[in-house]
Amino acid sequence: MGEEVVDGVIVNIEMIDEGEREKNNDKIMNQENETDNGEEKEKCTPLTEHFHRMDSLDKEASRVSGMPAASKVLSTAAILQLAFQSIGVVYGDIGTSPLYVFASTFADRAPNKSDIIGALSLIIYTLTLFPLIKYVFIVLWANDNGEGGTFALYSLICRHSNVNALPSQQTEVMDISAYKLELPNKHLRRAEKIRNALERSSFAKTGLLWLALLGTCMVIGDGILTPCISVLSAVDGVKKIDAGLSKDAIAMISIAILVVLFSIQRFGTDKVGYTFAPVILVWYIFIGTVGISNLIRHDSSVLKAFNPLYIVSYFKSDLKEAWISLGGVVLCMTGTEAMFADLGHFSVRPIQIAFTGLVYPCLICAYVGQAAYLSKFPGDVPDAFYKSTPEVVYWPMFTVAVLASIIASQAMISATFAIVKQSMALGCFPRVKVVHTSSKHEGQVYIPEINFLLLLACGFVTASFKDTTNIGNAYGIAVVAVMLVTSSLLVIIMLMIWQLSLALVALFILVFVSFELLYFSSVLYKFTTGGYLPLAFAALLFFIMYVWHYVQTKRHAFEVEKKISMEYLNSLGSSLGITRVPGVGLLYTELTRGIPAIFPHFLTNVPAIHSILVFVSVKYLPINKVPPEERFLLRRVGPKEYKMYRCIARYGYRDRRVGTMEFEELLMEHLKNFIRQENSDQEEKREEVQNEIRFLEMSREAGVVYLLGHSEVKASEESNLFKKVIVNYVYDFLRRNFRQGFVDLQIPNKNLLQVGMNYHI
Repeated sequence: MGEEVVDGVIVNIEMIDEGEREKNNDKIMNQENETDNGEEKEKCTPLTEHFHRMDSLDKEASRVSGMPAASKVLSTAAILQLAFQSIGVVYGDIGTSPLYVFASTFADRAPNKSDIIGALSLIIYTLTLFPLIKYVFIVLWANDNGEGGTFALYSLICRHSNVNALPSQQTEVMDISAYKLELPNKHLRRAEKIRNALERSSFAKTGLLWLALLGTCMVIGDGILTPCISVLSAVDGVKKIDAGLSKDAIAMISIAILVVLFSIQRFGTDKVGYTFAPVILVWYIFIGTVGISNLIRHDSSVLKAFNPLYIVSYFKSDLKEAWISLGGVVLCMTGTEAMFADLGHFSVRPIQIAFTGLVYPCLICAYVGQAAYLSKFPGDVPDAFYKSTPEVVYWPMFTVAVLASIIASQAMISATFAIVKQSMALGCFPRVKVVHTSSKHEGQVYIPEINFLLLLACGFVTASFKDTTNIGNAYGIAVVAVMLVTSSLLVIIMLMIWQLSLALVALFILVFVSFELLYFSSVLYKFTTGGYLPLAFAALLFFIMYVWHYVQTKRHAFEVEKKISMEYLNSLGSSLGITRVPGVGLLYTELTRGIPAIFPHFLTNVPAIHSILVFVSVKYLPINKVPPEERFLLRRVGPKEYKMYRCIARYGYRDRRVGTMEFEELLMEHLKNFIRQENSDQEEKREEVQNEIRFLEMSREAGVVYLLGHSEVKASEESNLFKKVIVNYVYDFLRRNFRQGFVDLQIPNKNLLQVGMNYHI
């Protein structure tokens, strides 16, 4: 066996002496495959194992070497430039929180001065504990080779233990260069015990996937609620012109802005977000400066809120009201998850510098200034932000607030697009159209269908609630739920991957998880006044994603179980039992080993098959990117005279798919390299190699046809009623109303040949 890099493609070669193959042909013909609970087990002699490996890329499908380092060494200038750009993309959401935090905290009562100081103390230490300490200094380091978000945490765990529950990935994702992170020796035994426990438990595997999906659904919920509350809060300042302006009028103005916002999404984050980074910078300077001004002008005694004992006094004075107010306080950290989710656009250091150097101090100044104003004018708490803004800068502040709210919304909308793309790539979301909007930043995408649905949802929420208080109640649940999911996955990473001491993990749970649960209990109290909204959105999205994932997993298991044996292929001979005509046929399959069950259907239903046949399997691995030079793996299927090959095209969940023409060019070049390398040490076969390459080129000139199976997935007869409804109706509805496979693969109709097949699962 040899493994070399030739012209940028990794070629894996295993050779068997031709005479030895013929001598033992009977043994090869008797090769049997057994299936046990969806996992394949082979009974083979060493020789049949060789032949089996000749047509299998089962193991190599996930082996990638030379993965670029997640953390690149950047110059100081580059780090500062990225830090500046991150202000516009990442920190718009958390920056607009001062528009509505105090109004949501004291939504049902007029506070006294001690209440305001207690709430300010809560806000200060909430910002310090969660965005600053937890996310900036802990969570950002739990990235997946530079990528952040819920799926990044999930894939990081999958890379260090065999707990992957994603469809068609169970046997192909455990041996890739991005997975080869060496574990330190300290606490290794405990980490191994945890890993083994997770791998043995099907409940743990399903639970981890459910957590990842739940976190994803809640972030998408953020993408719906952020535009509503940010724009509505900013537009509320227009009441300065007409104090009698109704809530309906403000809601209609907000909806008009939302329509414009979603209409410009097709231009991409690169143009919308980066262009307005200076606006967010001006916004932070404004709110920080106004906060310091209010502190000096009104009541500097609110600075004693930096003493955490005032939190204790706040709860002692009225425990229930203080607990209820936590649902408003938690809104000061909205958008915190965006720091982690948008990590792939930047890196850890720029995001840390931007938050600690600008965002955190400006937010603290803004909240301290509002508290200083409210200590003198507690009756203005429903409109604390604009009431505390000095008259001389009111309209500039209003203008910047509206622009900042639009940019804040843009950040979460872009994150929603990226998350849907990741979910779709990993088989957890129906196919949708993904448009890459930037040639510089691969992660920046636009999804028209999702954009339209977000617009409808945002318009519905804004028109229904009409004020920020009830939307804030809904927003709080989405924010805290995502944080709890992140903390749960992070605890597993701390124990199994980072291998920290139990004392440190217990401290993390005590300090962060316990307070998150306290906040969560408070926002759930407001379930009936808007809190149900994100849970309803999440439940619907979770149902769609899990149904799609469940059927895709069962479908893959069916293909593995029904695959065709090599004995069948050998019995057909090199002509495959029918006429072979000039051309290249690319037959798409999810299998990396064996002949797919759809293949005999093609032989039965078409009069001829192409002279070159390639079984193409597109694999999305649960890592962020696969290096382009390691995209393809190639191997022969059957003897040389069959002219059949297997190709594995591998992509990460943030990789960009190439078009059909580019794909064909790359595939042909890699096939030529494979044929050359296969016989590189046998000079006597040089002419044979040249003839095979010429035959390949002639076949390509005759045309390339894409062969796809048009599968109808149905529940088996013995299935229960619930499963039949899920598979036969819900999944079928999703499949028919979202994009078809050949559209997702960008295959032109004139080059497409489909044959139908029923899958009974």
